[in-house]
Amino acid sequence: MNARLRKTSAYPSSTGRTVLRLEVSAGATKAPAVKLRVVAAGLAASLLMLIASVAIAGDAGQVMNLSGILAVKKEDGTSKLLSVKSEVQEGDLLTTEANTYARIKFIDGGEVVLRPGTQLKIVSYRFAEDKPQSDNILLSMLKGGLRAVSGLIGKRNHDAARYNMPTATIGIRGTDWGALYCQNDCGGYQNNEGKTPANGLYVDVASGKIVVSNSQGSQEFSPGQFGFVNLGQPPVIVPPGLGVPISTDKGTNKPPEGVLGNQPNQKDFQCTVDG
Repeated sequence: MNARLRKTSAYPSSTGRTVLRLEVSAGATKAPAVKLRVVAAGLAASLLMLIASVAIAGDAGQVMNLSGILAVKKEDGTSKLLSVKSEVQEGDLLTTEANTYARIKFIDGGEVVLRPGTQLKIVSYRFAEDKPQSDNILLSMLKGGLRAVSGLIGKRNHDAARYNMPTATIGIRGTDWGALYCQNDCGGYQNNEGKTPANGLYVDVASGKIVVSNSQGSQEFSPGQFGFVNLGQPPVIVPPGLGVPISTDKGTNKPPEGVLGNQPNQKDFQCTVDG
């Protein structure tokens, strides 16, 4: 018997699982059994590589808590409204509407809380618990604000976790930190002096460290420090009064408790949006 692989394909099932389909043709052969075993071993190796590639391109995390409307635009151009327990994947562009807060937990244990009017792109997400050398997270915040807590990748492989911002790139060092980008849209926020923040990117650190860099320079921020960076300017440490509390907030800019708790009052729904 000569087993010949005609076609291999992978596709998502109705349950959300990835299904592998093989088409094999059979015919008579005088080849020795040892040759057949070699072919079978080669097929097995190819299948393992295919399965690994499917897993790498799979889910990056899950919506844990949600207050308001959270939408995602997929790489294929389709859009969906997400709910609690919805999966997020590499390539997704997440958008929170007005008055919406969403907490996303990634598969390495890291978390982000998205604030109202935020757009976050999951540019790259690679994680295997037993392969730290393959770690790679690149998230891009196009607008709005967030609070982020590092997972295993940010703790064991500092250079593998980065956030792109409109005015700088942020490298994380096992941290709990926050960012807010103002573009004449921060009227609902206050700095530590109770004033509306001017335009630009604000950062603060609750624990660990972050390094903020752009073409003008680089600055490290430690717990309790506040930072600011605008286009064409290097990142700088600012006095606490001028800082905008996000990760260190104690009530001024704090999201609703339902976003951070375990039992959010949110109907579980998911639908596809045309267009």
